[in-house]
This record gives sequence, structure tokens and C-alpha cells, in this order.
Amino acid sequence: MLRFYYVIGISIPLIIYYILMASHYYKHSEKYDEEACFRLALCLVKDVMRRARIRIVAYGMEHLPKTGGYIMYSNHQGKFDALGIMQAHGKPCSVVMDAKRSKMILVDSIINLVRGVRLERNNFKQQLKELDRLTKEASQGRKFIYFPEGGYEHNGNTLQEFRAGAFKCSLKAKCPIVPVAIYDSYIPFEINSLRLVTTQICFMEPIPYEDYCHMNTQEISKMVKGLIEEKIKWLENNRRENGFNKWVERIEQRVG
Repeated sequence: MLRFYYVIGISIPLIIYYILMASHYYKHSEKYDEEACFRLALCLVKDVMRRARIRIVAYGMEHLPKTGGYIMYSNHQGKFDALGIMQAHGKPCSVVMDAKRSKMILVDSIINLVRGVRLERNNFKQQLKELDRLTKEASQGRKFIYFPEGGYEHNGNTLQEFRAGAFKCSLKAKCPIVPVAIYDSYIPFEINSLRLVTTQICFMEPIPYEDYCHMNTQEISKMVKGLIEEKIKWLENNRRENGFNKWVERIEQRVG
């Protein structure tokens, strides 16, 4: 959390600027389209990354579908996950997020800009309404980031159980599923250090609707989780070969 509070502390004027700009864009949606809102969100993310000394190494952008909507299903590690994927993705996309966590400073502004889906944990009716909106918009061409683990509990690079219900949206929208593996994304805001951090993101080949339409959500969940687990092993080896975050590796070895 040291890095999080450090960035907030040195960025107060910048934070005020982005909150005001995001509010203006959001209130005048007839004037600012999805592309313009996403560009502003990316500017915010880039400023946060620069001040927080976070670097992203991304792979597989060539796999992203050129047209139409799709849902990216990723493992979940911490506060930086959605921001990192948005930055690596580069094109307008939105995110599904817990309503309570989405109200954090700056995060709230980003969610408004990208017209994100906020899910209230104890409000089933509200969840259905928001997920129906996601399904409709994905079928109409929008892109979304979904974390089927439903949250993160200091799990680092270890996957938690995937919630099969998260895959109902892709089935209903009849859109491609894009598995996404993130690695070391928990480090920026969980380890008390201001050292340069490198996170890795890999977009995998999309799974067309025709390839999973005959499967139930449990089977889809198991398939996607298996693909992400396999790719995480590759990212782990890549970290060692390229010397990313060696200081974190030493900490992990001592703890282990």
C-alpha cells in the first residue's frame, strides 16, 4: 500500500484535474464518445504508472479480434489489474467491478469514463440488471474485462476458484471469449516498496462462440482457467529469464 499512498500524496493537483475532467466528460456524454472517454482514462492510467514506477510488458495483442465485441476473462490479483489490462489493450474497453471497490478515489472516475459494470454483492436484482446490460452491449460490439474469481485475497500469482456464472454473459451475447493472464500485477499496491515494478499481461487466442456454445458454464470455466494457469507458468519463466522483479523473487524464496 506504500506505493498507493505515495502516488496519491504527490498527485493531489493531478487527481483533482482528472476527477473534474472525468465528471465533465461523463455529464456531457452526447459530446464525448466512447473513444474520447477511453483516451482520457488512458491518460490517467499512464500518469499513475509513471508516478508509481510501474512498467507493463504485454504479449498477444495480435490475437485480439479486429471487429465485434468480446469479453476478456482474466485472473485477479489486486488494484492494478483492470488498469494494466486497459493500458495494454489500447482500444476502448470497459470492466466489471465490485460496486464498493469501484468507489475508490480515481477508480470511480475511470469506471464512469468507460461506463463500467458495477455489481452490488448483496443485491441480486441489481446484478442481473447490470449483467443484462453487459450482455446486450457485448453483443453490440463493446469489449469488457471480467474477473471470474470475483475478487482477490492476497493470492498473488496463484489462481482462486473461477465462478462459473461469470460465463453466462458470453454465452448469452454469443461473443468470443479472450482469456487473459496477468502476472505480478499484485506487486505495485501490495508490497511496501517504491522500486520499479514490471507486470506482465498476455492476451491469448480468442475462443469463438461456436467452439464453446455446446458447453455448460462449469465446463467453460474449467477450460478458461486451465488456459490461464498454463500461460502463467510461461510468464513465470519469462520473469526469471528477463530478470523482472528479482527482489520480489528473493522475498518469495525467503517466505517459502
